[in-house]
Amino acid sequence: MATLQIATHNGSFHADDVFGVAVLQLLHPGAELIRTRDPRLIAEAPFAVDVGGEWDAARGRFDHHQRGFDGRRPNGVVYASAGLVWAAHGAALVERLFDLQDPTLAQAIADDLDEQLVQHLDRADTGASHGAPGLFGLSALIGQFNATWDHPGAADKDGQAHRTGFERALALLTPVLLASLDQLRARHLGARFVRDAQRLHDGRVLLLPRSSLPWKELVSREMPDVLFVVYPDSTDAQHQVHVVTVEPQSFTARQDLPRAWAGLRDAELAAVTGVADAVFCHNGRFIAGAGSLQGALRLAELALAGPG
Repeated sequence: MATLQIATHNGSFHADDVFGVAVLQLLHPGAELIRTRDPRLIAEAPFAVDVGGEWDAARGRFDHHQRGFDGRRPNGVVYASAGLVWAAHGAALVERLFDLQDPTLAQAIADDLDEQLVQHLDRADTGASHGAPGLFGLSALIGQFNATWDHPGAADKDGQAHRTGFERALALLTPVLLASLDQLRARHLGARFVRDAQRLHDGRVLLLPRSSLPWKELVSREMPDVLFVVYPDSTDAQHQVHVVTVEPQSFTARQDLPRAWAGLRDAELAAVTGVADAVFCHNGRFIAGAGSLQGALRLAELALAGPG
C-alpha cells in the first residue's frame, strides 16, 4: 500500500502550514511529508497544505493564497491554512485522540481551540495582526526555526536546512497542540461537575466535589448569585474558600473575604474567626483555607455575614 502523502511548500515556513501538517499527521500517522512547489507532486498528494492554489476540503486542498479566495469565519476572521485544515478535521481529531463518542462535545472542544489558538495563527499569517508582541506568540516562535539568511543552506529551498527547521517546528507545535486539546477536554468535562455541584446558603456558596475543577470563568458567567466557592485543595490537605469575580477576566470580587482576616494564619485566624482549624487568609482577601471541609464551610458562612 502506498504511503499517504502530505504536501506543503518548500523553503521558509510559517505556523499555519506547520499547524496544518501537524493536524494531518496526527490523523494519519506515518504519512509522508513532501515539501515542494512542483505542481505534479502537489496534485498527486492526497493533502496539500498552504500550496497548490486550491481550497477544497473534500479533496484535501487547503491553500488560501489564490486570487479570489474569500474564506472567512462568521466572526470575520479570514482563514489561513491552519484554520482551513482545522475547520475540516479538528473535530475528527478530537474524537480520535480522546475516544469521544459525543460529536457535539468534540466539536465544542475543536471550536474552543479555533477561538483560542487557530484564529490567532491565521490572523498572524494573513497580516491581520502580529498575534502577540515580539516572540511572545506561537507564530513568532515557530518562525525562529527557519534557516537564517546567512545559514550555508538557506539558498537551497529544497535543502536539509529548511527540512530540518520544519521538522523541529513540528516537534514543538505538535505537543503544544495535544496538550491544549487535553486541557480543553478536561475543561469541558469538568464544567459538568461544576454545574451539578451543590449550592448552599441560598445559592451563594458553591461546594465543589473535587480539586482543580475549571470553575472560575464558568461561575462568573453563569452563576450570578454565587459569592464564594469551596473546594478541596489538592496539595495542602485542606479545603479552601475562594471569591467569585464580577467578570471572568476581572480581579474585582463580588464580595471580598472579611478585612479582619487579611494576612492571618493558623492560631491568629482561628482566634478571629472561631474556626479551630483555620489555616490562612491571603492578604488580598480572595482566598482562605481550613483543615477540614466543615471549617471551610464555616469560613464561607462567616464571610457571607461579615463586612467585605
